[in-house]
Amino acid sequence: MTIVVAGHTGLVGSAIFEALQARGEDVIGINSKVVNLLNREATFQFIKDKKPDLIIDSAAIVGGIGANNEFRVEFLSKNLQIQSNLMDAAHEADVERFVFLGSSCIYPRECPQPIKEEYLMTGPLESTNSAYAVAKIAGIELIKSYRKQYSRRWISLMPTNMYGPRDNFDLKTSHVFPALINRYVTAKRSGASEVTLWGTGEPKREFLHSSDLATAVLLASEKYDSDLHLNIGTGEDLSIKELASKVSNFSGFTGQTKWDTSKPDGTPRKVLDVSRLKALGWQPKVSLDDGIKETIQYFEANYN
Repeated sequence: MTIVVAGHTGLVGSAIFEALQARGEDVIGINSKVVNLLNREATFQFIKDKKPDLIIDSAAIVGGIGANNEFRVEFLSKNLQIQSNLMDAAHEADVERFVFLGSSCIYPRECPQPIKEEYLMTGPLESTNSAYAVAKIAGIELIKSYRKQYSRRWISLMPTNMYGPRDNFDLKTSHVFPALINRYVTAKRSGASEVTLWGTGEPKREFLHSSDLATAVLLASEKYDSDLHLNIGTGEDLSIKELASKVSNFSGFTGQTKWDTSKPDGTPRKVLDVSRLKALGWQPKVSLDDGIKETIQYFEANYN
């Protein structure tokens, strides 16, 4: 079986790519150097030439609150183009299986917790990342449409907040997890006496290690076949303040943490109901503490 992983050098895609390689699969990776997924003609030609049996789409323009708010056009327009080009190319090449990876930001800002798959589009989105969320919701709808109109056995998976090696640690565009690691390790290196973080630290978030996501994606690609998108997460959360304390301790930073409450918090709480995923026989293996330590080690080794 030939498998194409789109976005195979990013945090999520690289973990999936490596898991497939470890199983001995015939796997082909796509990043912008291989083929520009914004180029519709090039995307169609690439998929036609490779003739994959399965495409896993983890390619996306992503970022934290700041980047989502500042680059709304890019986050909406480019993500719509990437996913529709890839899905349309897959359909034309008669690709049997397609796994679309979205994001838990698709759910309403004020959502009952834990968040069930059925809560999609039951209320207003979080304004700071609504452009990105709308793009991902459109991806879900396109998968459902291909299933209904053409009987495609394609599925959508919605991961929670991801972290791990090869994350984006750029403070201007990163998510909260890698941003915390960058800030605390940099502060420790420079001997800074304090670190200032965005918001109040009160919002609660769920975090999943990229290697655990990879095993969930591979299992779902084999065992899940439904119109309904599938949540991917641990089902457990903690406050940003608690996460910051862990990162601070494991990085060896001994100064103070201050909070800039003039900056936005984002969604108050976001933890997924993952009962459908666990019913397939999946469980996460990497504890949060072990994952934080591993990711700090990766950052220290690769960012001087």
